[in-house]
Amino acid sequence: MSSASGISLLHKLAHLYRVQTAYYDVAHRRRPAPAESLLAVLRALGAHVETFNDVASAWRQRRQELWQRLLEPVTVAWHGEPPLVDVRLPSYVVDSTLVGHLTLETGEQQTYEWQTANLQLVKYEEVEGISYVVKRVPLPVVLPWGYHRFTLEASGMSAETLIIVAPVRAYASSNRSANRVWGAFLPLYALSTETSWGSGDFSSLETLIEWVAGLGGHVVATLPLLATFLDKPFEPSPYAPVSRLLWNEFYLDIAKVPDLPKCLSAQALLASPSFQGEIDALRYSAYVDYRRVMALKRQVLEKLCQSFFAEASDRLNALHRFIEANPLVEEYARFRATLEKERISWRAWPGLLRQGELKQGDYNEKDRRYHLYVQWLIQQQIQACSRKAQERGVQLYFDLPLGVHPDGYDVWRERDAFASDVSVGAPPDAVFTRGQNWDFPPLHPEEIRKQGYRYTVAYLRHHLQYASILRVDHVMALHRLYWIPKGLPPSQGVYVRYQAEELYAILALESHRNKSIIVGEDLGTVPREVRPAMVRHGLHRMYVMHYELESNVKKALRSVSNNYVASLNTHDMPPFAAFWQGMDIKERLELGLLDKASARSEWNTRQTTQKDLVTFLKDKGWIKEPTSDVYAILKACLMYLSTSQARVVLVNLEDLWLETQPQNVPSSGQEYPNWRRKAHHSIEAFCQMHQVVDILKEVDRLRKHAPVPHDV
Repeated sequence: MSSASGISLLHKLAHLYRVQTAYYDVAHRRRPAPAESLLAVLRALGAHVETFNDVASAWRQRRQELWQRLLEPVTVAWHGEPPLVDVRLPSYVVDSTLVGHLTLETGEQQTYEWQTANLQLVKYEEVEGISYVVKRVPLPVVLPWGYHRFTLEASGMSAETLIIVAPVRAYASSNRSANRVWGAFLPLYALSTETSWGSGDFSSLETLIEWVAGLGGHVVATLPLLATFLDKPFEPSPYAPVSRLLWNEFYLDIAKVPDLPKCLSAQALLASPSFQGEIDALRYSAYVDYRRVMALKRQVLEKLCQSFFAEASDRLNALHRFIEANPLVEEYARFRATLEKERISWRAWPGLLRQGELKQGDYNEKDRRYHLYVQWLIQQQIQACSRKAQERGVQLYFDLPLGVHPDGYDVWRERDAFASDVSVGAPPDAVFTRGQNWDFPPLHPEEIRKQGYRYTVAYLRHHLQYASILRVDHVMALHRLYWIPKGLPPSQGVYVRYQAEELYAILALESHRNKSIIVGEDLGTVPREVRPAMVRHGLHRMYVMHYELESNVKKALRSVSNNYVASLNTHDMPPFAAFWQGMDIKERLELGLLDKASARSEWNTRQTTQKDLVTFLKDKGWIKEPTSDVYAILKACLMYLSTSQARVVLVNLEDLWLETQPQNVPSSGQEYPNWRRKAHHSIEAFCQMHQVVDILKEVDRLRKHAPVPHDV
């Protein structure tokens, strides 16, 4: 086989696995996928290809496997349309009777029959000497929204498909008061108070909710609040959680735990001078010390837990009811307790433990009880936040991270749903010239379909029970993800495609069931099909001013429509003042993320766009004269966004006191204290700052009362 024909067959095999053989980079240049990377990714997807010599047999095997599949694992039917199920049949059974058994989500069952000769022919193909046809089976009923099971029997063969019946568009409130609102953003760990233990907690979040509501705001946004590793291993990033199915006990307010007044040993520990000295040291530190904070909280929580389980009580009965309603909490507690006993990644555990069989003796019972107890407490405190928000007319804006830690509970529990020997990242672009490796495993696009998207539905429901607005990190992942084979640099990655319509159907259905708005983070390199699909399915887009700036005096900023959440920046970007002064460019240069030539070019471009933006804002009447005053320009930009049609204007509170240090510098690793920096002002302090309150009052006035300019 010639080299050219070998590559051609490799590409054919890749297409059968929905692997892209090339992509267009940020400069619109075509980037072919390296053959070595394609082989590695195909192996991760289940193809038997160790070398080029295996490609031909793997291609034949995959082609045959797809045509022998009677039904696809998942079928989508949009609201109001009867489901159409495509069935693949070998031609020798084409004159047979098909029997279909439909089980609705409610448990109701129905049976149908069809003669194959009477069904629409969709496709015909010959594979390995056998002729196949695709026939379209129309179910004669319009089904209610939900997840329904359909089993088809044909000449001794049978298969099942999950029929997802969903609204075409995600939920969007028809209440006019829900439009043109504003909100505040701050990471919860950074939201310090005069009584917190060196970081924000759920009580801090309640305080922020009250304050924002008092100023007329309707949204409070923060970063993911999911469980993370805070000991060994240690990874505090909210975007590398242990699980997307459980909350983080780090944010518990110990003073609000109902069992504290009854536990004398916990009270004595809390009152001790050494313990109070530790809290004071953490409270006045500029950075969050996750290990120390969590160690202090755990000391108290373990005493409370021991006292709690020591005798029967109504609260103990309530905990048992919580576990019965949430059985994965029991499994999670066993996992965390086993991890604490073994002190190594689950991937290095003995066989049965690694495979998911955890029993008494594999872990310390005290640790299992601790994790049960704290998950129950978290549920109570986050419910209190949710009630507070509802009472004050505030929507909680939560963030769903793209992935999970490879050593975490979700990958252990759902190991078949994740691909191994690959990680997720991004190709090189203008900002990250070497690409990015985010060091977590991707979901396997075929396996999650075979499981009926069980895990996807579960983590969405976990968030949407409290999130009135849910931001989906890297929304492009609904369509494709950049897979980087183990041992290769990010520049050698390959895009793998997912079944986007099925994922949009799940998002739309779950958002309606919870009456939650879905926001897609569509920043960076976005394939051309993504944004039209977001519009078609009612996902809100993100308008981030830093990305929207153009070198054009007349149109320095694109207008903002009502399907956007608008902001000046995100947690992955420099604060406004740092951006305006070019401090982020200097920082990336020092971290080795930019070379001198790129830094100089970027700063020259930015100065031009800044000049044009100032002229644009003056022409619109938001500043009187061209100025270099950062606060005046910041205010003018926020006023511009506030008069737009954006559904939500989100204000990063740190911008209002001209913060210059970012919360996160992507790809900086240990060189920068990512996810650790506290806000420089406590909530008690910034609530009294005129430069903060005055801007927010003006944002509120413009959002509610100012007419929307025709050219905005």
